[in-house]
This record gives sequence, structure tokens and C-alpha cells, in this order.
Amino acid sequence: MSTPAALDDTGLERAARVLARRDPALRAVLRTYGPPPLWAREPGFATLVHLILEQQVSLASALAAFKNLKRACRGVVTPRKVLRFDDTELKAIGFSRQKAGYARDLARAILDRRFDPHALAHLDDDSVRRQLVALKGIGPWTADVYLLMVLLRPDAWPHGDVALAAAAQDVYGLPKRPSFEELNAQAEGWRPHRATAARLLWHHYLSTRGRSG
Repeated sequence: MSTPAALDDTGLERAARVLARRDPALRAVLRTYGPPPLWAREPGFATLVHLILEQQVSLASALAAFKNLKRACRGVVTPRKVLRFDDTELKAIGFSRQKAGYARDLARAILDRRFDPHALAHLDDDSVRRQLVALKGIGPWTADVYLLMVLLRPDAWPHGDVALAAAAQDVYGLPKRPSFEELNAQAEGWRPHRATAARLLWHHYLSTRGRSG
């Protein structure tokens, strides 16, 4: 299976207009806040560590920890540098014991050549997801966000994202937050532009609540 073309700003705006024609609620988001940002991130080890830090915490606290890590690494986060830090140093940076273990396992996998993050760009979405979730500490949400924000795959959808569910409740005027399964079912109607739909919903969420990171 060939890899889909990466989403860019032009493709994002085009897909947003397509979704707006299909879906009045997304059209209202687009009219109110304009096209969403691409929110692209650099591929590689550092971004994966940042995503690990973002698991189950606020964007603000994860970003603060990641900035501490960059300072401790003198601007460039690499597997070798992370492995030099002991438990006390990683805790002071902002890692929990569990996340410190995940970051070290990822660093070792790269240095041992069991995993190459830069090779992911040449794989289809399912293959990327399989390689990522095979790593300790990287689950489906992290893999999907990597597909969406780093590889810029146009139909990636981050299952389990709380902000998306909260935004959907607002945008569609629902009495309660939809379950992740309900949101996944709705997202099927947004194919092949689910990554753009996610950005529109995040755009609403961050615009109404204030960006935290």
C-alpha cells in the first residue's frame, strides 16, 4: 500500500472547506475561527518523548517538562543524552518514574537499531501504527497523534482524545460528552479528511478554553 501525500496548509484549507460543505457544525467552527493550524511537529525521538510526556497530563505541564529536557540537553534531545540522566535528574525535569522508563526504552530501541523513527515516513498508516504501539509506553493515541501531527497523514484519527470529545459535545450541542466509540463512529463520516476534522475540533477547543501549551 502506498503512503498518502502529507497534508500541507493548502490541503488543510481545502479539506476544511469540503468538511464544511458536508457538516453544518464544522462549517460554523470554520466560519467562527477560520482554518485550523497545521500544528506540524518534527519527526524523530524528541517528538516521541514529548508525546510520551503529554500522556494523561495537561499540554502546559508536558510542554514545561519538555522545555526543561531541552535545556538539560543543551537544546538537542537525543537518545544518548536522555540515557545519561539518572532517576533524580529525570524527576526534576518533570518525568514520572513510568514515563522516564518509557523514554529510556525508546532511546535504547533507537540506539540498538530495533526502531528507526525516520523510516516511518515511508510506511502506510497501519504499518506506522503497528511499529509505534510495539514500543513500550506508546499506545494507540500516541501513535495516531504522531501520524496526524508529525507524518501529516490526512485521514489519521486519534482515538481516545479527551479534547476532541469535549469539543464535539460543544460543537454538536450534545447533552453529554460522547464516548470515544461514538466519536469514532461519527468520524467515519469525515473520511478521508479525519485529520482535518480533528484539527477543526481542536481549533474550537483551544479557541474557547485558551491554549494550554
